[in-house]
Amino acid sequence: MFTLLKRKNYDEHKIPQHIAFICDGNRRWAEKKGLPPLAGHKAGISNFENLVDWFMARGVSTITFFIFSTENWNRSKEEVNFLMDLFYSELKKNLKNAIEKNLRYKIIGSRDRLPKKLANLCDELEEKSAENSNGTVVFALNYGGQDEIIRAVNKAIENGKPVDKDSFETFMDTGDLLPIDLMVRTSNENRISNFLLWKLAYAELLFIPEHWPELVKSEKLWQQVLDEYSKRNRRFGGGKKLHYKGK
Repeated sequence: MFTLLKRKNYDEHKIPQHIAFICDGNRRWAEKKGLPPLAGHKAGISNFENLVDWFMARGVSTITFFIFSTENWNRSKEEVNFLMDLFYSELKKNLKNAIEKNLRYKIIGSRDRLPKKLANLCDELEEKSAENSNGTVVFALNYGGQDEIIRAVNKAIENGKPVDKDSFETFMDTGDLLPIDLMVRTSNENRISNFLLWKLAYAELLFIPEHWPELVKSEKLWQQVLDEYSKRNRRFGGGKKLHYKGK
C-alpha cells in the first residue's frame, strides 16, 4: 500500500475538480491471483461506478479513465476483441447510469478503428447525456495524447485562422474539459504514457504500487488519494511565497 508523506498545513477540504486515472495492472493483478489475464480486465471495470459516485459525492466534478490507448492495438487479437466487447457491454450499462444519475459521459480518442457498434454507442452515450449536470465521466478509448494534438492541429489548419491557447483547445477532444488537477497511475509505473499531454500541463502526479483492480474496489485507497492531494502545494509556476520576520 502506498504511504503518505506527513506534511504541515494539511487541508482535508481541498478537493481536485478533475481526477484522471491511468488504469494499469489488470493483467498483473490476474497473474498474481493465478487467474487468466483477461479476468483482470473484468475485475478492473467491475466497481468503477461506485468509485465515480464516491469521488463525486466529495466534490470531484470530472473523472477520466484511460482504458485503451492507440498503442494497445498491438496486443493479441484475442485480448483486443475481448476488450472491445467488454467496453460495449459496460457502456450500455453507463447509458442507463447517465440517465439515472444525471451524469454527462464523454469518450475521447479517435473512433476510426473501433467496431462500428461500439463507435455508434459512444455517439449515443454522448448525445443522450450531453445536457446532464451532476458531473462528467470521461473514457479515453483508442486515445493518445500526441494523436489528439495532431488531429487538432489539422483541424486548425483546415479552419484557416491563427490560434491561441484557448481557440486551439476548441479543436481538441478534451477542449471542453477542465484542466487535470490530479493524475493517478496504478501498478508502480512512473510515467504518463502519452496520456492527456495538453491537460496534464500543471497536474499533480501520483504513482502508486497497487494494481488497478485493487484501487477500483478500495474506499480506503480512494480516501488516501484525496488526502495526498490535499497536501500538495500547487504554485503554477508562481514560486513559493516567502515570509520575512521583522527585527
